[in-house]
Amino acid sequence: MVFEPRAAKEIAKLEKLGFGAMPVCMAKTQYSFSDNAQLKGAPRGFDITVKQVKVSAGAGFIVALTGEIMTMPGLGKAPSAHKIDVDENGVISGLF
Repeated sequence: MVFEPRAAKEIAKLEKLGFGAMPVCMAKTQYSFSDNAQLKGAPRGFDITVKQVKVSAGAGFIVALTGEIMTMPGLGKAPSAHKIDVDENGVISGLF
């Protein structure tokens, strides 16, 4: 595992603040066990690079951000707002 300087600094700070024993959630591409979306599935012989580390204190874990990752899970490719409409009578359709 490789830690970018920013991540190493954040890890040291979190340990000093008492978060060192928390479980770690790895935020990575959904397409691979690596941090590289081009290495599909379960590749072998790769290094994973941690770019940033954050505390999710309410959830009780640390998040290690790897590769090019967005931290808003579960969002579709098209916003739900695209399905909402208001007809000429003011009736709204397309809401959940």
